[in-house]
Amino acid sequence: MASKTPEQYLAWDVGTGTGQAIPHLAELYKNVVGTDISQTQLDSAPKLPNVKYHATPPVISVSDLEQMVGPQSSIDLITIAQAMHWFDLPKFYELVRCALKKPNGVIAAWCYTTPQVNNQVDTVFWPFYKGFFGPGWAEATAAVDDHYRSIHFPFEPVDGLDNTGPFEFESEKVMTLDDYLTYIRSWSAYNDAKQKGVEMLPDEQVEKFKRAWSIDGKSEKVVRFPIYLRIGKVGDTD
Repeated sequence: MASKTPEQYLAWDVGTGTGQAIPHLAELYKNVVGTDISQTQLDSAPKLPNVKYHATPPVISVSDLEQMVGPQSSIDLITIAQAMHWFDLPKFYELVRCALKKPNGVIAAWCYTTPQVNNQVDTVFWPFYKGFFGPGWAEATAAVDDHYRSIHFPFEPVDGLDNTGPFEFESEKVMTLDDYLTYIRSWSAYNDAKQKGVEMLPDEQVEKFKRAWSIDGKSEKVVRFPIYLRIGKVGDTD
């Protein structure tokens, strides 16, 4: 993504959560700002010298943008990792057009679909995943399950590409069961339910995962995350 922005001065990671994308951005961009609606998640984000974090309301104004991130038309790259399907997109895209440098400022949004471990763990995961509920959960997961193909993305292809995606990649991470459950507990839908007093990962569900995880006798497993990227540039918008 950095190769698609002419300059690497300022990147904004929206819906940063615990800042999983931040270390990579901080290596490539002089300044990085991460924003999220959850101060609790931001408290767990990596602390780096060229990174600032701000908790925000779900929708921010242009003046909020200028105060917390940067002036209009000053941002080289906006990233959204596994979060854009929760956004009010028309309002968010208005902000994107104000924020990005024109014409080559880049927006990159990606989602990753359900983690793939092995047959035993995945067989436990799928009924659990399909049983999740909460405001907007069905609509949001439909966008992810569709790999962001149908999500509205009104931007121009970046140089060297003839469309805005989705482009498919795969990420692998070695995880213990604790890591895997921590990942599930990082879901916004899980935390929304938790705040309402609903535990979506009760002890009996954890036990199912424990039994499935232990079948092959290995405490660590390679977990695969298929990733789908939409990427575009703002163009000469007003």
